[in-house]
Amino acid sequence: MPQRTGGLARAALVVFFMATMALPASASIDLEKLRFPQETDKTDFQSTFGHARSGGRRHKGNDLMAPKMTEVFAIAPGVVSFVRTAGLGGRYLGIDHGEGWESYYMHLNNDTPGTDNGRADWSYSVAPGIVVGSAVEAGQLIAWVGDSGNAEWTGSHTHFELHHQGRAINPYPYLIAAWERDEAERQATELWDSFANCWRTSTMECAERRPAPPRARPSPSLGG
Repeated sequence: MPQRTGGLARAALVVFFMATMALPASASIDLEKLRFPQETDKTDFQSTFGHARSGGRRHKGNDLMAPKMTEVFAIAPGVVSFVRTAGLGGRYLGIDHGEGWESYYMHLNNDTPGTDNGRADWSYSVAPGIVVGSAVEAGQLIAWVGDSGNAEWTGSHTHFELHHQGRAINPYPYLIAAWERDEAERQATELWDSFANCWRTSTMECAERRPAPPRARPSPSLGG
């Protein structure tokens, strides 16, 4: 995975500063405690907010690249506002977090496992109980990664958007911070489970085992 450079790190800080200055003060969700919307150890992403897209469009979010059926999570508490299909977005859903804050999760899975048929039952797209009007908690499983819509030709991923009062906000600084929090928690849990298992089995193999090196954080490159 690409490593940070001094210039890229400074650029990421500038993006963070500008995005923070643009945010309303009346946020109803705690932007410093958002959960990362996918499994951290299976996801790669870069900052592509605002980049040019076909048809004169601008990219309104970030693409979280991951294998099909990677779990997708709610970033904060809220209520499911829609579950639908659209041409470019494929199968996707939105969550209303209150006071004008919304998050969108696009290109959800539409393939029967082991195929690329695009005809899967919705039970392979969204998690049980995820319907319009259902309440969700931060970090709750809501869906699975896919390549529906125009992601069929770009690789499986979730196109993630964060909106306030109908305006797309650059989510990248908050995604990076959420990834670091959730990945640290995942690694700590994995290490604890490993030690707990060794304590139960008391095997020499466990005693000699060394923890895996920490996973590098996603590149803060402004390209991609």
